[in-house]
Formats: sequence, C-alpha cells, structure tokens
Amino acid sequence: MSKSDEQNNSDNGHPSLYFPFVQEENRLSMAMENYLHSILRLRERSVKVTVANLAEHFKNLPSSEGLGTSIPSVSAMIRRLSREKLVQINSTKEIDFTTLGLQLANGIVRRHRLAERLVVDLLGVDLKYAYSEAHRLEHAISPYLEHRIIEILKHPTRCPFGHPIPGTNYVADENLVTLNLAISDRGYIIDRIPEDDVELLDYFVKNDFLPGSEIIIKDNSESRGVITISVKGKDIFLSMEVSQLIWICPN
Repeated sequence: MSKSDEQNNSDNGHPSLYFPFVQEENRLSMAMENYLHSILRLRERSVKVTVANLAEHFKNLPSSEGLGTSIPSVSAMIRRLSREKLVQINSTKEIDFTTLGLQLANGIVRRHRLAERLVVDLLGVDLKYAYSEAHRLEHAISPYLEHRIIEILKHPTRCPFGHPIPGTNYVADENLVTLNLAISDRGYIIDRIPEDDVELLDYFVKNDFLPGSEIIIKDNSESRGVITISVKGKDIFLSMEVSQLIWICPN
C-alpha cells in the first residue's frame, strides 16, 4: 500500500478498522446481495441454512425485496450463487459460503448496519423503520461513502439493534445467551434484538425493551411457551419463538 493510500484509510491519525474489508465497486445484483445478507443473518442465529429454511425466512421479509418464497425460486438463486462461486452446498444440503462469498456477505451486512446507524443516529428515523430504510440504502453505498459514514459516526461497532458490524473490533461478551435460556429471578442486560419485524419492534420500543436495558426474568415457562420479563417495573410477555432471537448477558 502506498503512503497516499495509507492516508486515505485514516482520518486524524485514526486508522479505519473497516477498510481492509472494502473492495473496489464490483456489485452483485440486488437480489444476489439480499440472498447473501439473509444467509449470513441465518448463520448468525445458528440456523442451518438450507433452501427450505431460506424460503421460510423470506416469507417474513417485505415482498418488495423480490426474493421469492417458493422452493423452486430459492433453489434457482442458490444454483446461480453457486455458479458464481459464492456459495457451496455440502452433502447434507446445507448452504455455506465460499471465501469470496463470505467476504462479500460481510461487506453487505456491514453497509446495512452502518445504514441503520446512519438513519437512526443522524436522521432520527424511528427504530422500527430502521431495518427497511437501511435495506434501501445499503445497495447504494459506495466504498468512499461507507468510509465517510464510518468516520462521521466515529467508528461504530454495533447497529442500533445491538448486532455487531462486520469488520470492526467488536468482541461479544462470552456470557451471552439467548433469552429462552435465561434463569428465572435473575437480572440480565439486553444485548441484541431482532430487527426486521415492525410490530415487534414497536412493542419493544413502547416497553423500553432495547439493547442496554436492564431486565429481570420473572418466569421462564417452557411448558406454557411464554417468558415473563420485568422492564423498568413493567411486565412484558414474549413467546419462546421470539425469545430465541434475543441475546442477553447476566447483569
């Protein structure tokens, strides 16, 4: 790297942690980027990535993203990504990234989560709309604009929902667990919450159930399929299915 390049990768003497990941613009189609984004998000949730699981996941996303929810349409895109050497399918039909695919997926998710920070922190967008607005922006963020966003936001390491931004020095708390594994009568701090369900996010915001909030698990009843949580003296109730998407750490 030349001296001028090194200067471009830092402002005021602070090197950018992101720039080793930034590539020259050679963007995929919007649909392909959305697929890589979704595969990485499922992996973050420790969900086995298969065609069936992807198709089910897409049913919860806005139809405007044009991802298709049928097994044939998802299979066709996975074959295309495989031809482009971005994913590979193992003997158990599980979809995994190639080295290039993972690099590109990290870049897509990074731009998305930076866009979430941008619209919430600078534009004042309501948290419940941040995911969908960021999805519109992520495809248009150039490497230069990405760098400027990083600098203006002072090198954020997590999105407003608590999820780590790829390419940063974020290190997760080793005691993190999903909410469904929480122990009753114990205190925890919310680390990250699901980001793409507007109604659920509205419920979270209205009840101060947000990253950084202190909570107490009042009752974790697997038999009833409901967790009762106290947040700032108020009780809220979450299903076991939702609780598996929320990460917490002991207080």
